[in-house]
Amino acid sequence: MPPLSARDRAGLPDSAFAYIDSTGRRRLPINDPVHVRNALARFNQVHFEDEAARDRARIRLLRAAHKHGVVPIGFISAQLQPQRKLPKGQVTFLLTDVEGSTDLLARLDDRYPKLISAVRRAMRQAVRQAGGREVDARADELFAVFEQAPAALAAALAIQRAMHAGPWPDDVDVRVRIGVHSGRPTLTETGYVGLAVHTAARICYSAHGGQIVLSSPVHAALRDALEAGVTLKSLGAWRFQGIRDPESLYQVIAGDLLADFPPLRSGTLVPDGP
Repeated sequence: MPPLSARDRAGLPDSAFAYIDSTGRRRLPINDPVHVRNALARFNQVHFEDEAARDRARIRLLRAAHKHGVVPIGFISAQLQPQRKLPKGQVTFLLTDVEGSTDLLARLDDRYPKLISAVRRAMRQAVRQAGGREVDARADELFAVFEQAPAALAAALAIQRAMHAGPWPDDVDVRVRIGVHSGRPTLTETGYVGLAVHTAARICYSAHGGQIVLSSPVHAALRDALEAGVTLKSLGAWRFQGIRDPESLYQVIAGDLLADFPPLRSGTLVPDGP
């Protein structure tokens, strides 16, 4: 990326920079997609005056990414948050994804952003009420973390019930796939890293809209913690690209949720027995 000349830099408004320190020094240009990508890559190399300044810069940067159509790689908003806000050690991840979002966009047109905002508000409320922390929200996905697996399941159930209840514009059917996985990722200055993050994503993207799919570690943690009327159905062991060992998966069954789904959308079912 060619650097901005001093003249070009001076001609930019303050709004074209993610961070302006107390002396007026302007850092991290975000005036176009190329510079937004560069700012995302360099964010953690910048020395901020305090955490409040870091948070303000983070918000400006993510807004610029949205404006210029730059999709942050990985869970970048989590990577830009102070790690003190996220739990360490054994945690449970919850990842959601709206099924058929392109069709919803085509049907609702300029009303689609309002729909996604309402969907996201409902999801965030479910996560907060269950005691979870939002890790990232981008496009039509939400990534959250919980200290305990039962809390993650409570949030997943609340999300699916909220999606079913609506109401949504034009009476559209909003279906969300949810994957839940427990593990012990590493929390660094750049966020969560480790196999648990990738496994949670693979599980989510394998599910169908309206379905909640859990991994075997979550299943083990929920044996004595299921609410009345909720059961778990074995879907067998599945192998996913990039994940060395197969993962036994389970579908959450509840009387007020959809229950009949085709086989998982991705992954390979491991045959039973020899």
